[in-house]
Amino acid sequence: MFTQIYDPLGNAILSTLVASLPVVVLFYLLVVKEILAPYAAAAGAAAALLIAVLVYKMPPAMAGMSFVSGALFGLIPICWTIFNAMFLYNITVETGKFDEIKDSIAGLSADHRLQAILIGFSFGAFLEGAAGGGTPVAICAAMMVGLGFNPFLAACLCLIANTSPVAYGGFGTPILTLEAATGIKAETLSKMAGNQLPILSFIVPLWLVRCMCDWKSTREVLPAVLVSGGTFAVAQFFFAHSPQFPLTDIAGGLISLVLTAVFLNFWKPKTIWRFETHGRDADPALAEQFLHTPKMKGRKVLSAWVPYIVLCVLMVFIGVTNGQEKNLDKLSFGPIKTYYAIPMSGLDGRVQRTPPVVEEGAKPEKAVFDFKWLTTPGTSVLFTWLMMIPILKLNGAQLGRISRKTVQQMSIPIPTIVCMIGLAYTTRYAGLDATLGLAFASTGVAYPFFAAMLGWLGVFLTGTDAGSNALFGSLQKITAMQLGLNPILICTANSTGGVMGQMIDAQSICVATAATETIGTEAKIFRFVVWHSVALAAIVGVIVLAQAYVPPFTLMVPK
Repeated sequence: MFTQIYDPLGNAILSTLVASLPVVVLFYLLVVKEILAPYAAAAGAAAALLIAVLVYKMPPAMAGMSFVSGALFGLIPICWTIFNAMFLYNITVETGKFDEIKDSIAGLSADHRLQAILIGFSFGAFLEGAAGGGTPVAICAAMMVGLGFNPFLAACLCLIANTSPVAYGGFGTPILTLEAATGIKAETLSKMAGNQLPILSFIVPLWLVRCMCDWKSTREVLPAVLVSGGTFAVAQFFFAHSPQFPLTDIAGGLISLVLTAVFLNFWKPKTIWRFETHGRDADPALAEQFLHTPKMKGRKVLSAWVPYIVLCVLMVFIGVTNGQEKNLDKLSFGPIKTYYAIPMSGLDGRVQRTPPVVEEGAKPEKAVFDFKWLTTPGTSVLFTWLMMIPILKLNGAQLGRISRKTVQQMSIPIPTIVCMIGLAYTTRYAGLDATLGLAFASTGVAYPFFAAMLGWLGVFLTGTDAGSNALFGSLQKITAMQLGLNPILICTANSTGGVMGQMIDAQSICVATAATETIGTEAKIFRFVVWHSVALAAIVGVIVLAQAYVPPFTLMVPK
């Protein structure tokens, strides 16, 4: 057994500084030195392994297996999903379907501000609820570049948009993970999240447009912003308070997308804002051609969107079916099972967390690789593009070009993500993450604010809101009880604050650069989005602080 220690140097400040070194190394190389992401991630992972072994006294074999465990999770489901999502996108480009998709959206509006709301926020929220795992960023960023967006800004916008829906992730997975970590019922946690996130859902579409243009241009599309954010926020509130809370983002995203599209049939902004006409290299002569884009008829729109309609139906079917008692992960096809639980030898059940991070007598940490090859989102995308081969009549030459292009696009993101998740798992099993978490937990009366920031740190470290909830959920509950705060509020803050860290975790940034073919700009993207991430996380922190101490906001906390 390896028993974690959280102050290995006998000085909380020094131990916290040492525990932060892997992250410091990663971002010094990535952001300051602008070294390629795979090398920066590998260096960060190496620093984590060295500190785990030399400072935290973790056995070398266990530290190595921690990295392997994370690397496997990075490959499946994350890289598997991204690879297939890019393959599907490349199929739509190769067959001309993507041009039809562009025309269908331009028929609603050629305005890039409105397209960002429709695709980045509404459609992205639907994809996050149906799949998660990087799918929204991979698909939406690629679509926006195809619509004429500046590639760098398309990557940044999709990262910012993929925030408020993340707390419900793929079919409520983050909330269900938080239930497992805290013992608080998922329905109760969902209600609390539903009393926080709709506020952010009003803000994010506005924030998105403001990142593209000045306040005057932002105000021009304020009615559409209110329809998009407002319909999503209302749907998010009602579904979060219902037994069907796992469908919160699917329903919210779909309702927002449809109602915003309907609204745009009756309302248009005064001017058409596009990067070609308002960007750095603007050419006013181009403006006229976007003012009279013909509107596509319903049947042709459906034909254009067939690949993504099939994808959405598959993801929803698999997600809903897998929620039943006899779910898909229990099936077998002869000797082949759809789910394999693979214990990590020498690590599973061998790491013991201790108070105050967990309650006294807590069970040792599990280290099991859940290989769910059928129900992982990437497999839904795989089935989709396989079905598209005969439907779109792809030939061998086309498939060869698509395969070569996709492999080339993934050559840098995949090793980066593998190293990043390996780093995260190493810090988790060695206890470095808990050292950082305890630094937040020492903030006393201000802790409700920092509870949200701790969730933000957890997502930054693990790359997922569910990972952050598994990491810090128990610590949040214990700290809340020690400080006399409501555990429901504080534990939920870990998830709702955590979503704002999604835009700065390294694997999300790598997904965005791969989708927009801007590999090598990871440092630039991080510098752009980090301030948005901190600001939005701070807004969540202020909301939690008000709900902890200030009437009537305290009435928003379930008993």
